[in-house]
Amino acid sequence: MKSPNIVISKLDLQRLDKILDPLKYPLDLLEALENEIDRARIVGHKRIQPNVVTMNSKVHVLDETTSREFVVTLVYPQDAGAADTVSILAPVGTALLGLKTGQCIEWRTPQCRPLKLKVLEVLYQPEANMDYDL
Repeated sequence: MKSPNIVISKLDLQRLDKILDPLKYPLDLLEALENEIDRARIVGHKRIQPNVVTMNSKVHVLDETTSREFVVTLVYPQDAGAADTVSILAPVGTALLGLKTGQCIEWRTPQCRPLKLKVLEVLYQPEANMDYDL
C-alpha cells in the first residue's frame, strides 16, 4: 500500500527538529521520523486543518487488523509513559503524525506482524484550539 499524503505544521517541524539527536534516541527511530518529515507537506500552524494529527493531538484510532479501537495522545518522547500516550518516536506515533481523519497507514512490526491503522477522529488538536505553547 502506498503511504498516504501527510501534513505537518511548521511549528511541529521546528519542535521535532530539536529531538532529532542521535545521542539521545536510537538511530532507527530517528530515521523513521525523518522519513515521515521528508515526505510531508509543511504548512503554517494557523493553516493546518483541524482533522490532521499534530503533536499533542488526541486521536481516536482503529486497528483494522484486530478491529480494536483506542484513543491516544501523540506526545514528545519526554512526555510519553502516561496512560493513553504514544511517543512520536514509537513506530505507531511516527505513523500517525500528519494523517487526516479517514486515512490509513500500513506497516509491519519488527516481528513481521502487519498493522493497519485508521484515524477515525481527531478529538483534540492544539492548533484548532489555538494552543500553540504546548
